[in-house]
Amino acid sequence: MNIGEIARRAGVSRSTVSYALTGKRPVSEQTKRRIQTVIDELGYRPNASARALKEGRTRTIGLVIPPAGKQLTDMQLGFVASVVDAAARADLDVLLSPSGGEHDRSFERVVTGRRVDGVILMEIRLEDERVTRLLQSGLPFVGIGRTGRPEDMSWVDVDYETLIARCVQHLADLGHRHVALVNRNVELVAAGYGPGHRAQAGFDRAIAERDLRGVRACCGDDAQAGQTCLRQLLAEHPELTAVATINEAAVPGMYRALADLGLTVPRDFSVIGVAAQHWAENLHPPLTAADVPASEMGARAVELLIQRIAEATTPHRHLLLAPPISLRATTGPGRARD
Repeated sequence: MNIGEIARRAGVSRSTVSYALTGKRPVSEQTKRRIQTVIDELGYRPNASARALKEGRTRTIGLVIPPAGKQLTDMQLGFVASVVDAAARADLDVLLSPSGGEHDRSFERVVTGRRVDGVILMEIRLEDERVTRLLQSGLPFVGIGRTGRPEDMSWVDVDYETLIARCVQHLADLGHRHVALVNRNVELVAAGYGPGHRAQAGFDRAIAERDLRGVRACCGDDAQAGQTCLRQLLAEHPELTAVATINEAAVPGMYRALADLGLTVPRDFSVIGVAAQHWAENLHPPLTAADVPASEMGARAVELLIQRIAEATTPHRHLLLAPPISLRATTGPGRARD
């Protein structure tokens, strides 16, 4: 049953029914009662848009994701799923919007089109034009990640600097002396991707503190790139005995590269990283890793956004997570190779 049928039975125009439902314009009490009688008889329920107009809200939040042409990692999919689930529990819909390059028009429509009550940003860079644009617009927003000026916004994030440092320290405790960091893809890191730069900082600090030899490499976000990257690392640095990584999508390819070279994990080579728990547990062998709590992060981002929508003047809130390393099957004693 639609507004047109209600209007016909009540003997009024469609716009009058709409105004009665939304309160956007005054409608006489007699007319509203006539319309309500028809609604009660038909069992009509105003749709979400009509309710939102009456409340002055869209009951929709935007989730800005990486460009649509790129496959999301398991961790990124975890963020998306957790945001959608938490929003549903709050009776909110989620509008997914890609950003970057030709997708910037989509992001601009989200900011200016009054389609959403607030926005959650993913994959944040140290200098992020999207954050600047949202600050200018006044639209409430929250980051999964943070810029180089974390005080400017509300966010939830993983402490990549601390976690990668802990990974290196774990490898050092096992006797590894030559360690590599495998980062995300070179374009993302060059563009100022926050986790990539913080992981580099944590790696460099731990390498210096434990007097290790370290090498850094960027790698595409897929298994084939991981295979190529590790083969190249070992060709150029045959003394390497371990890798720490934040590039979970590349890990299966690293395993293949090691197998191709006749190296067994963890007897001959160790791998450790920061990754989604489900992903790490289901690799073969299961990855020793600091497990990113994607479900908790998405839920907390929605919670923070709802607070900012309700009261935009509340102080910004920040949640920085540093989960412990879960010991699984990919790290063992470091042994120098011939």
